[in-house]
Amino acid sequence: MLAKENDVFLCFTVYATLLIVKMYLIAIVTGQLRLRRKAFANPEDAMRHGGLQYHRDDATVERYRRAHRNDMENIFPFLFLGAIYSLLGPNLLLARIHFLVFFIFRIVHTVAYLFALRAPIRSVAYSIAQLPCFSMALQILTAVINYC
Repeated sequence: MLAKENDVFLCFTVYATLLIVKMYLIAIVTGQLRLRRKAFANPEDAMRHGGLQYHRDDATVERYRRAHRNDMENIFPFLFLGAIYSLLGPNLLLARIHFLVFFIFRIVHTVAYLFALRAPIRSVAYSIAQLPCFSMALQILTAVINYC
Protein backbone atom coordinates (compact mmCIF):
# COMPACT_ATOMS: atom_id res chain seq x y z
CA MET A 1 0.00 0.00 0.00
CA LEU A 2 1.61 3.22 -1.18
CA ALA A 3 -0.39 5.47 1.13
CA LYS A 4 0.63 3.60 4.29
CA GLU A 5 4.30 3.66 3.29
CA ASN A 6 4.40 7.32 2.28
CA ASP A 7 4.12 9.71 5.22
CA VAL A 8 4.16 12.73 2.89
CA PHE A 9 1.20 11.36 0.93
CA LEU A 10 -0.70 10.70 4.16
CA CYS A 11 -0.02 14.27 5.27
CA PHE A 12 -1.15 15.56 1.88
CA THR A 13 -4.30 13.46 2.14
CA VAL A 14 -5.29 15.17 5.39
CA TYR A 15 -4.94 18.68 3.96
CA ALA A 16 -6.52 17.74 0.63
CA THR A 17 -9.53 16.24 2.40
CA LEU A 18 -9.95 19.29 4.64
CA LEU A 19 -9.87 21.56 1.59
CA ILE A 20 -12.48 19.45 -0.22
CA VAL A 21 -14.71 19.51 2.87
CA LYS A 22 -14.33 23.30 2.98
CA MET A 23 -15.42 23.49 -0.65
CA TYR A 24 -18.46 21.31 0.05
CA LEU A 25 -19.42 23.52 2.99
CA ILE A 26 -19.24 26.67 0.86
CA ALA A 27 -21.37 24.97 -1.81
CA ILE A 28 -23.96 23.95 0.78
CA VAL A 29 -24.08 27.41 2.32
CA THR A 30 -24.43 28.94 -1.15
CA GLY A 31 -27.41 26.71 -1.86
CA GLN A 32 -28.99 27.57 1.47
CA LEU A 33 -28.48 31.28 0.80
CA ARG A 34 -30.24 30.88 -2.56
CA LEU A 35 -33.21 29.36 -0.78
CA ARG A 36 -33.33 31.92 2.04
CA ARG A 37 -32.82 34.91 -0.23
CA LYS A 38 -34.97 33.51 -3.05
CA ALA A 39 -32.31 34.13 -5.66
CA PHE A 40 -32.26 31.26 -8.12
CA ALA A 41 -29.89 30.84 -11.06
CA ASN A 42 -32.34 28.74 -13.07
CA PRO A 43 -35.93 29.60 -14.05
CA GLU A 44 -37.21 26.14 -13.13
CA ASP A 45 -35.87 26.54 -9.59
CA ALA A 46 -37.45 29.98 -9.29
CA MET A 47 -40.79 28.59 -10.49
CA ARG A 48 -40.64 25.84 -7.88
CA HIS A 49 -40.00 28.42 -5.14
CA GLY A 50 -42.48 31.14 -5.94
CA GLY A 51 -42.17 32.33 -9.52
CA LEU A 52 -39.93 33.80 -12.20
CA GLN A 53 -39.39 36.98 -10.19
CA TYR A 54 -36.96 34.91 -8.09
CA HIS A 55 -34.83 34.05 -11.12
CA ARG A 56 -32.35 36.74 -10.18
CA ASP A 57 -28.94 37.56 -8.79
CA ASP A 58 -28.27 38.38 -5.17
CA ALA A 59 -25.05 40.09 -4.07
CA THR A 60 -24.49 37.79 -1.09
CA VAL A 61 -25.20 34.62 -3.05
CA GLU A 62 -22.88 35.82 -5.81
CA ARG A 63 -20.08 36.53 -3.29
CA TYR A 64 -20.32 32.97 -1.95
CA ARG A 65 -20.48 31.57 -5.47
CA ARG A 66 -17.37 33.51 -6.49
CA ALA A 67 -15.53 32.26 -3.39
CA HIS A 68 -16.46 28.69 -4.32
CA ARG A 69 -15.37 29.20 -7.91
CA ASN A 70 -12.07 30.66 -6.76
CA ASP A 71 -11.56 27.57 -4.60
CA MET A 72 -12.09 25.33 -7.61
CA GLU A 73 -9.61 27.37 -9.66
CA ASN A 74 -6.94 27.02 -6.98
CA ILE A 75 -7.60 23.90 -4.94
CA PHE A 76 -7.92 21.52 -7.90
CA PRO A 77 -4.41 22.38 -9.19
CA PHE A 78 -3.09 22.01 -5.62
CA LEU A 79 -4.60 18.53 -5.45
CA PHE A 80 -2.78 17.48 -8.62
CA LEU A 81 0.53 19.12 -7.69
CA GLY A 82 0.42 17.87 -4.10
CA ALA A 83 -0.29 14.30 -5.12
CA ILE A 84 2.56 14.18 -7.65
CA TYR A 85 4.91 16.04 -5.29
CA SER A 86 4.13 13.49 -2.56
CA LEU A 87 5.30 10.69 -4.84
CA LEU A 88 8.71 12.30 -5.34
CA GLY A 89 9.80 11.51 -1.77
CA PRO A 90 10.26 15.04 -0.43
CA ASN A 91 11.29 15.78 3.13
CA LEU A 92 8.24 15.33 5.38
CA LEU A 93 8.76 18.60 7.28
CA LEU A 94 9.15 20.64 4.09
CA ALA A 95 6.16 18.94 2.49
CA ARG A 96 4.07 19.59 5.59
CA ILE A 97 5.03 23.27 5.42
CA HIS A 98 3.96 23.40 1.75
CA PHE A 99 0.59 21.82 2.53
CA LEU A 100 -0.01 23.83 5.71
CA VAL A 101 0.81 27.19 4.10
CA PHE A 102 -1.55 26.49 1.22
CA PHE A 103 -4.30 25.30 3.58
CA ILE A 104 -4.05 28.21 6.03
CA PHE A 105 -3.96 30.88 3.35
CA ARG A 106 -6.87 29.35 1.43
CA ILE A 107 -8.86 29.52 4.67
CA VAL A 108 -7.81 33.16 5.14
CA HIS A 109 -8.72 33.86 1.51
CA THR A 110 -12.18 32.34 1.96
CA VAL A 111 -12.86 34.25 5.19
CA ALA A 112 -11.69 37.48 3.56
CA TYR A 113 -13.91 36.80 0.55
CA LEU A 114 -17.05 35.83 2.44
CA PHE A 115 -16.86 38.62 4.99
CA ALA A 116 -15.61 41.30 2.55
CA LEU A 117 -12.53 42.04 4.65
CA ARG A 118 -10.58 45.11 3.66
CA ALA A 119 -8.09 44.93 0.85
CA PRO A 120 -5.45 43.60 0.41
CA ILE A 121 -6.10 40.73 2.84
CA ARG A 122 -7.69 38.49 0.20
CA SER A 123 -5.10 39.15 -2.49
CA VAL A 124 -2.20 38.67 -0.07
CA ALA A 125 -3.70 35.37 1.11
CA TYR A 126 -4.14 34.30 -2.51
CA SER A 127 -0.54 35.17 -3.35
CA ILE A 128 0.96 33.42 -0.34
CA ALA A 129 -1.10 30.28 -1.06
CA GLN A 130 0.37 30.20 -4.57
CA LEU A 131 3.96 30.00 -3.30
CA PRO A 132 3.86 26.33 -2.24
CA CYS A 133 2.11 25.46 -5.51
CA PHE A 134 4.86 27.09 -7.55
CA SER A 135 7.48 25.42 -5.38
CA MET A 136 5.90 21.99 -5.85
CA ALA A 137 5.53 22.56 -9.60
CA LEU A 138 9.21 23.50 -9.91
CA GLN A 139 10.29 20.48 -7.89
CA ILE A 140 8.12 18.18 -10.00
CA LEU A 141 9.53 19.60 -13.23
CA THR A 142 13.08 19.40 -11.93
CA ALA A 143 12.58 15.77 -10.97
CA VAL A 144 11.08 14.65 -14.29
CA ILE A 145 12.40 17.04 -16.95
CA ASN A 146 15.14 14.64 -18.07
CA TYR A 147 12.58 11.93 -18.88
CA CYS A 148 10.88 13.83 -21.68
